[in-house]
Formats: sequence, structure tokens, C-alpha cells
Amino acid sequence: MLLAERLWSRRPRTQAEPERTARNVAMGAMSLAVVAGLQLPLALPLAGQVERRRQGLAQQLPGPAWLRDFAAVVVLDYATYHWHVATHRVGWLWRLHLVHHIDLDMDASTALRFHAADMLVSVPLRLAQVRLLGVSPRALDWYEAWFFANVLFHHSNIALPFDDELALVMTSPGMHDIHHRADAAASDANFSSGLSVWDRLHGTFSSERPDVGMGVPAYRDPADLELLPSLLMPFGPQVEAFPVLAAE
Repeated sequence: MLLAERLWSRRPRTQAEPERTARNVAMGAMSLAVVAGLQLPLALPLAGQVERRRQGLAQQLPGPAWLRDFAAVVVLDYATYHWHVATHRVGWLWRLHLVHHIDLDMDASTALRFHAADMLVSVPLRLAQVRLLGVSPRALDWYEAWFFANVLFHHSNIALPFDDELALVMTSPGMHDIHHRADAAASDANFSSGLSVWDRLHGTFSSERPDVGMGVPAYRDPADLELLPSLLMPFGPQVEAFPVLAAE
């Protein structure tokens, strides 16, 4: 993807490199430490119990184990759509998720730019999903790998000639490009992370690409993207993210 971004870029870069990418990777390392050090050690044993006891939604399905695992991956993807919507519409979750959205460029490294506290508050949710949705250890492994690959892919700065067709099935770079535009309506659309059907099902799909840059209007100063200000941002005073729309 890094090579493809340079060969077939969708947008020109606006921020200094490699400093920007290094910051994103540093934030990603902290977030992945939460996932590897807390979420997976708790979720995998729970998933083993769920499979042994046939607990949760997917485990009630008849047929082979692979079918239950496939169903679990699909419902996990659906649950992730709703969690993403919540991170935009619940105030304290938006404080954390905003750190991801203020990136003034978007590429595969943006997929790593999540606040570690954002990952931390999602741990209880993942445990509840595993138990209630009936997620086995195999399904959890499959989903985590598929989700991470998808997130890297649809954040990438790649112009695909078949992007619109791909977006009929899964979240494409062009589809997610809209979600990261510095526009309130665009930011409130295209929440899917894997299958794109969830946005179409709930009326949040958009193909309208406003003629604005990436990021959030209230945070156009590159200093906001520095590592320490980004880590402190959720815990300090908040400003209206989309002040132009709010004024209207």
C-alpha cells in the first residue's frame, strides 16, 4: 500500500514528512499495545468459553463450525459500524475519536492514528461482543486480521479506477475519503469499516465529496497534530469541531 500510495495517489500531501507518519506510527504503537496487552488476553479465553458452551448468537446456528465463525465475523462487522457511529455522536467518545480525524492528510498511517484511550474504552465493548454475538477464537482472529487490513486499505491514499464498484461491497479508499473531509455532513457519513452494506442499510452512505481538505475545520494548525497535544487533546478544553456549519 505504501508503494501504491506513491504510484497512484488520490491527493497530494500537504504536511511535512516523515514527521507526520512517525507521529501516527507512535500513536499506533500505543494503541496496539492496549489491544495486544489487554484486549486479546481477555477476549481470547472468553471466546474459547463461548465456543465450548455454545453461547451467544452465532453459536446457536446449526451446521459446521466454519458457518458459525463466518456469521460471527459478519455480526462483529455490523457491531463495529454502530460503535463507529457512537464515537461521532456521543460527546466523550468523540473527544477520543477526534484525535484520529484531525490528520490533515490521510493515508495508511492515519489508520494507526488512534488515541490509546480510544482503544482502552473499547475493550469492555469487545468482550461484550464476543459473549453476546457468540464469537469463537478462530472468528475473533479472522475478524481482527480482516479488520486491520481493511482499515489500512480504506485509509490509504490510493486512486482506484474501480473504487465506486468496490464500494458496492466493501469500504473503499474513495468511500472513506469522504468520511475524513473537513465537512460536517461528510464526516457524518460512510461509517462502515468492512462491508459497506451497513451504511446503505441505515441511510448513512454518501458519494458526495465536498471540495474541502481533509481533517476537522477547528484544528487546521499543524501544531495540533504534534504527539503531545494529540495525546492531551481529549482531556483539555473542547472547541466546536465544525464551527462554520454551527454558525449557519
